[in-house]
Amino acid sequence: MKYIEFGLGNRWLIRTETELSDGTEFEERGIKGPLKLHSLYIRCWAGRTVFIFDVRSGFKRSRKNRRAFKLILGFSSYVE
Repeated sequence: MKYIEFGLGNRWLIRTETELSDGTEFEERGIKGPLKLHSLYIRCWAGRTVFIFDVRSGFKRSRKNRRAFKLILGFSSYVE
């Protein structure tokens, strides 16, 4: 799966994170294709609480171990 994200809180303003089938992941600056749209989401990370609204899976709330602030608009894509 690829995640293309736009917003504040990540290393870059626009980035692509790729998760491979073996469980490894890496991130790159900018938008890296090819892309096949899967879902759109908004992620807000305030302190240790993360709120995610995903068009496909709805609303989720989770807790993380570290504190951060992120406001992200993104979409997920299948890896081709």
